[in-house]
Amino acid sequence: MDLYEYQARDMFESHGVPVLQGIIADTAEEAEAAARSIGTPVVVVKAQVKTGGRGKAGGVKVAKSPEEARAAAEAILGLDIKGHTVHRVMVAAGAQIEEEYYFSVLLDRANRSYLAMCSYEGGMEIEQLAEERPEALAKVEVDPAVGITLDVARRIVAEANFPADVAERVAPVLVTLYGVFEKEDATLVEVNPLVQTADGAIVALDGKVTLDENAEFRHEGHAALEDKAAADPLEAKAKESDLNYVKLDGQVGIIGNGAGLVMSTLDVVAYAGEQFGGVKPANFLDIGGGASAEVMAAGLDVILGDDDVKSVFVNVFGGITACDAVANGIVQALAILGDAATKPLVVRLDGNNVDEGRQILADAAHPLVTVVDTMDEAAAKAAELAAA
Repeated sequence: MDLYEYQARDMFESHGVPVLQGIIADTAEEAEAAARSIGTPVVVVKAQVKTGGRGKAGGVKVAKSPEEARAAAEAILGLDIKGHTVHRVMVAAGAQIEEEYYFSVLLDRANRSYLAMCSYEGGMEIEQLAEERPEALAKVEVDPAVGITLDVARRIVAEANFPADVAERVAPVLVTLYGVFEKEDATLVEVNPLVQTADGAIVALDGKVTLDENAEFRHEGHAALEDKAAADPLEAKAKESDLNYVKLDGQVGIIGNGAGLVMSTLDVVAYAGEQFGGVKPANFLDIGGGASAEVMAAGLDVILGDDDVKSVFVNVFGGITACDAVANGIVQALAILGDAATKPLVVRLDGNNVDEGRQILADAAHPLVTVVDTMDEAAAKAAELAAA
């Protein structure tokens, strides 16, 4: 779960990371009041959206009076930034910045470890820095059993070529930021920029935090951080049923068991769709190891609720959950959904008890269901039906 900047800021503050005062505003009037409350000569009005590029899109404005803060909020609220509509701004205290740095720590899945990245040159897009001047971005593997101690933090800033006097002030802040990463079960903590102010203080001026939703049970307050109003309604419905669902921009709904199989299904549908006017997959939906009638019905209910979906491809490899159980789940799911099931289903079964599963579907003879033997043939059929 990605947090908004203001949520990351509050989380940083609760763990002792130095931050500037920030107040959330939903209206221009609230932004003006926030600027008066903060009371600094300059405030920054910042769009709260879960995407980058806010500054270039006009989503960050400096204001030198409460009235200017109001005008800035009026200009920002309602903006579309990379498909995200701005409904809220944060009014933050201004600061006299002497230097800008970059720091992040993230879960490195490829190496089953943590990775810290740090640069003496912050403030710019880190991808651009990594591409144009990779030597300016230090990358240090962090042993999860050790974490970022003060000694490790000193090594990180040394590899990022921080001057010694600055390094000694930055290193303790990196330790505290790692504490946020570890204690909150985050997969990413990023600060860009981490700044040095005119009085020599090191302050996190911005923040990105991604939390591991699988660890939510350990954190009573994490559920409240989710912005349910901004969530895709289909993704929210899938989450209620513990389904792993991601909406895509296509016409063929996908249901599979196992992330690897679902990813392969997306590929073959996209390839087959080229022969039918560019039809594409409409979603990623992994029902996992269970394909009971309730799980299948929940999955179909989510996919059929997408108006863009014109056909559904159910691709299941029977393992622990045998194909006959999957077939029964499909038949019962269609019975549960009744008239809500209106779009054609292409079903491909393989693996344990595949013959029994196919026979169950044949005996049911549901008019919406077409059973196909191979994944390629099924993908082509689903694409054809979606294009019809």
